[in-house]
Amino acid sequence: MSHPLDAILDHIRAEPSRTWSIIVTIYGDAIVPRGGSVWLGTLSAFFKAMGISDGVVRTAMSRLASDGWLERTKVGRNSYYRLAEKGRDVFRQATAHIYSADPPPWAGRFELVAGDPAARPVMEEAGFGTLAPGVWVAPGGTPVPDLDGLVRLSATGDAAQSRALATRAFALEATGAAYGRFLETFGPLRAALAEGDALSDIECLLARVLLIHEYRRIVLRDPMLPEELLPSAWPGGEARRLCAEVYGALLPGAERWLDAHAVNEYGEPLPPGEENWRRFRSAPASDSAAGTGPRSSSSAG
Repeated sequence: MSHPLDAILDHIRAEPSRTWSIIVTIYGDAIVPRGGSVWLGTLSAFFKAMGISDGVVRTAMSRLASDGWLERTKVGRNSYYRLAEKGRDVFRQATAHIYSADPPPWAGRFELVAGDPAARPVMEEAGFGTLAPGVWVAPGGTPVPDLDGLVRLSATGDAAQSRALATRAFALEATGAAYGRFLETFGPLRAALAEGDALSDIECLLARVLLIHEYRRIVLRDPMLPEELLPSAWPGGEARRLCAEVYGALLPGAERWLDAHAVNEYGEPLPPGEENWRRFRSAPASDSAAGTGPRSSSSAG
């Protein structure tokens, strides 16, 4: 009988993922919430569980440091890395998108914006889809970038027209297909966990990081449109539910491994990542502000 992680590891190895990309995921998901700095040996132990050698990990860490993503600290013969400001800024923006609650409600109208076609990267970064060169659209209420020369209009239509406009402006077909592959890859793991299959603590961390790594690659391309604008049988909602459920099931074991093995440059265990226990939850902000213990929740979902 195959191990629940075998198919996931095979999928990761078949995709154009790189060690450095998974390192970025580890930092954003597991290390930053625990203070942000970790011993290189901790990362090497993680990647050893994936069958990736120390040399490959060291090369990837050096590349990330050279590219301005990581900062290195030496204490004796040991190296410790934390996300540089560039990496922190990127993850601050991405975190809300990855672990957010449900998409926003439909305002019943679109923001239609026309301007210089060269503004496309800025407009797409702001959540606008492209209808034609120099013409962008987003659900009503989406903030419009403060650029000179933009012409703003409001557009409405019936349900079918609105969905057609959204499908034309955003790459929904490709994103939907990616969500489908995600469900196929991680569905067996959800089933195995539901049937009581036990994973070791390091396997929980490995599965958690690979889960978020794959989900992140898709959800950051997803415009997160209101449900009314999405094609029928859109798989994004089910993918988020699966991710939240599996993440919650893996979290205790993964955090135990980090508690036992992750240390910072002061030789101290990394502090608990309390925000991890609130991820994927739709609770009001006042709940988290009330000081409820993060480990009192039975599930992160």
